[in-house]
Amino acid sequence: MRATGWSVVMVAGVLALGGAARAAEEAAKPEMDPEQQAAMEAMRRLGSPSGGHQALEPLVGAWSYTAQWWMSPEGPAESMSGTAVNTLIFGGRFLQQAIRGEAMEEGQPPFEGLGFTGYDNLRKEYQTVWFDTMMTGMMRGTGQFDAAAKTLTDEGDFSCPVTGETHRWYRTAWTVVDPDHTTSESYSRTPEGREFKSMEIRYTRAQ
Repeated sequence: MRATGWSVVMVAGVLALGGAARAAEEAAKPEMDPEQQAAMEAMRRLGSPSGGHQALEPLVGAWSYTAQWWMSPEGPAESMSGTAVNTLIFGGRFLQQAIRGEAMEEGQPPFEGLGFTGYDNLRKEYQTVWFDTMMTGMMRGTGQFDAAAKTLTDEGDFSCPVTGETHRWYRTAWTVVDPDHTTSESYSRTPEGREFKSMEIRYTRAQ
């Protein structure tokens, strides 16, 4: 019992000394001047979700979709259907879209795609990246949100394994039709520079 009592006293003493040392260390730290405080506040503000991120919220959820796409203005339409799960990650800073669809050919694995969309507070633009099981490159684009039309647009390029272009241009418009429906329309250009609709996706919120 005696040894146990001394052990308790020693532990308490060590903890007290440790607490005092930490308090002295904190007291020794210099306080931030107003300029440093303003810089820290600006960093917190610019690094946090803003009004620009609110446009992504209606896109969150589980969805089913049907898609059609065209390789040329006069070409036949191909079709596919599947599911999409859209999630806000990193405290609402980015929208992650995970898609799973039908296999493009019999005996092939299902189509899978993953995309991220965020709003850059400093550049005041939306930034997107997309990659899937049909290509080895990434689609990258930037755009804006039209609040009146409820449409998020982006424009960029990607390496196209079908045409062999290393920088194939694209433009996409993702529109919130109502709380349970959105549409995404993508556009490409012919070798002569004529723009045409290359894909249309219709999303319906899963019940």
